[in-house]
Amino acid sequence: MNVNIPAWPKTDKERARRTRFTFLFHLRPVTLPARALRWSQTFGLGGSSLLLLILLAATGLLQMLVYQPVPGVAYDSVVSLERDVTFGPLIRGVHYWSANLLVLVVLMHTARVLLTGGHLGVRRFTWVLGAGLLLGVLAASFSGYLLPWDQRSYWAVTISTGMLTYVPWLGEFLQRVVLGGPNVSDATLVNFYTLHTSIAPVALLLTAGWHFWRVRRAGGVVVPPVDSVDDEKVHFWPNLLVREIAQGLAVVALVLLLAAVLGAPLGDRANAGMSPNPAKAPWYFMGFQELLIHFHPAFAVLVFPLLAVLGFVALPYLVPEGAAVGTWFLSPRGRRATLLAAGLALVLTPALVLVDEFAAGGPGNWLISGLVPVLTLTAVCGGFTVLIRRRLATDTAETVQAVAVLLSTAFLVLMIIGVWFRGAGMALTWPWTGGAA
Repeated sequence: MNVNIPAWPKTDKERARRTRFTFLFHLRPVTLPARALRWSQTFGLGGSSLLLLILLAATGLLQMLVYQPVPGVAYDSVVSLERDVTFGPLIRGVHYWSANLLVLVVLMHTARVLLTGGHLGVRRFTWVLGAGLLLGVLAASFSGYLLPWDQRSYWAVTISTGMLTYVPWLGEFLQRVVLGGPNVSDATLVNFYTLHTSIAPVALLLTAGWHFWRVRRAGGVVVPPVDSVDDEKVHFWPNLLVREIAQGLAVVALVLLLAAVLGAPLGDRANAGMSPNPAKAPWYFMGFQELLIHFHPAFAVLVFPLLAVLGFVALPYLVPEGAAVGTWFLSPRGRRATLLAAGLALVLTPALVLVDEFAAGGPGNWLISGLVPVLTLTAVCGGFTVLIRRRLATDTAETVQAVAVLLSTAFLVLMIIGVWFRGAGMALTWPWTGGAA
């Protein structure tokens, strides 16, 4: 039987009419600026995040057929999945690496949006939704971290939730709410399983849908402004769709490769009476564990995280209307300020860590862990702000961007130190001597 397939319309008007009631084209624009197709404009990070969420949902549902959220059985069910289920190790590996890559990709996507001004103007509330998505991804990843119920996951959750006890007045109450009791127990596993398989997925689905709708409503990917009125437009199919499919296949291939070669780690069964040395939080929380070594606990687990969340949400509202959007680093002047911020953080952060570790008599010295590091941090941020305002003549948007990069890079360095350069007793060591988590 011969089937006549009509030719694709050649004009934008005809294409728009043809695709008006096509669901796919409601999700994506019918036409878009040719500049938006450049891979260097977005690196495909937003779409990659969505694809990783889909992989997590699919492999998570498959694992739920075997996994049992009971402390005496949870570990055995994971072992059974690895040994007795066809492609079980691959499924678990895909889930594990998708979860870790999702956190990394969302963080990279957030950085890309910040550095291209994609959080300014009409996209301010979209940035707020993105902040909610980032927190949701961290919550989903952390709640799933405990489910294997091995030594690594048990003590990582114990260390992470133990940080809550440093919160003044409410610390022990918050810890009990999260754990369902004073310690990691049966109730904790049930709480985390419910959060990971029910609450977090629904919240992420709703927030992600709202976020993508806001991006679509704002005109899609933010692109650099042009002077020409006749800016070239291209059709979604095949120009953008083919690129997105290629990016998606590359992401799936990477996840499958990591899952097949490295798999998902599984240590010994959880033992509440035998703590590993060192006991570390998940890598995305290691920055806070490192802060605990150098700052007073109230600052490390309450003041700094609270200021970080508030500052993150308020970031686009600190910049007046009319700021340039779509251009990397906003301007050449902004590029210089941002690179200076990153370089300063890369040099100064490890230097101050070494001062606290050795010159000040070791971590936890009363002088260093008091107000001195807080005043030092304030002086560095204030001095850097004055420097770029006077020497580089940065405007408000460029200054906010540079300070955000300064603090983010410093936290990234602390996270790297905590993950790879902390060994037994959380002392500084080289990664090849046992410092890596």
